[in-house]
Amino acid sequence: MKRILVTGGAGFIGSCVAGALADAGKYPVAVSDHFGSDDKWRNLSHHQIFEFVSPEETFFWLQDHGHELEAIIHLGAISSTTETNVDLILENNFSLSKALWDWCANHGVRFIYASSAATYGNGEAGFEDGHELATLKRYNPLNPYGWSKHIFDEFVSIAVARGQKTPPQWVGLKFFNVYGPNEYHKGNQKSVANQIFPHAKHGRPVHLFKSDNPKYKDGEQLRDFIYVRDCVDVVHWLLDNPKVCGLFNLGTGQARSFVDLARAVFAALSQEPRITFIDMPEELKNKYQYFTQANMKRLKDAGYTKPFTSLEEGVRDYVQNYLTQEDPYF
Repeated sequence: MKRILVTGGAGFIGSCVAGALADAGKYPVAVSDHFGSDDKWRNLSHHQIFEFVSPEETFFWLQDHGHELEAIIHLGAISSTTETNVDLILENNFSLSKALWDWCANHGVRFIYASSAATYGNGEAGFEDGHELATLKRYNPLNPYGWSKHIFDEFVSIAVARGQKTPPQWVGLKFFNVYGPNEYHKGNQKSVANQIFPHAKHGRPVHLFKSDNPKYKDGEQLRDFIYVRDCVDVVHWLLDNPKVCGLFNLGTGQARSFVDLARAVFAALSQEPRITFIDMPEELKNKYQYFTQANMKRLKDAGYTKPFTSLEEGVRDYVQNYLTQEDPYF
């Protein structure tokens, strides 16, 4: 039976993808990731993972087991938008991605990788996906993380346009604002839904950023929030449809405000919302996205038909079936 290798498979999205694939039983799942000494291991504790691979040993492992692989789902990255060590970001987010792409192309293994909505910068150029270089050149990321994802998308675009050898299936997913179980290890990079929850649970007011943009009221900054289960469903669908290739947005296609998100958390706890507004940190003011909304036409045109989870439904499931439970892991 062919295997799936999930890089970053102990992380937030990676563990949900790896766990769901393992539970489905179609493919034995190997996970490449660092676990450290905290509770990150619990992200996979409910699932039967076939094998664990140290990231430093990945290419040695591929030498021995590459012939057994159906696909690599490459979700490993430095995902912090505040990381400032650009050399480290490039090594992990660009060079490693390129090496895995080349390996998959040379060995006939499918390759699904994580891009990011951070590639769109401030959003002024829109949110049109697609791998054509002319489209990608319109965007100007605001931080090194977004730039590292963007230049790998450009690398893929150039390779395809030049007719170079590619993996038999290749897909980049531009994840928007993902929230859901197994993000607990992410510190200050956890979703706003997760950060709001403990305050709402104890009846304390939650703090949202004031707006410095006259087009948006305080707390009315807009994001495309997507529940992690929807991301898992899309990856499953791609594995079931090996002829689908391309660079696709992965959001709901519906922007919602942070006030909407906060109200959804309070509603899931059957509490009245208590919301206050605080000044935005100076270091964020020139790097802040006031609006993100995925254009989902390309993915739908490719054949994906399952509806995405509404913000209220997703937050309710996250709060009631995970965050309020003794064991909050997927």
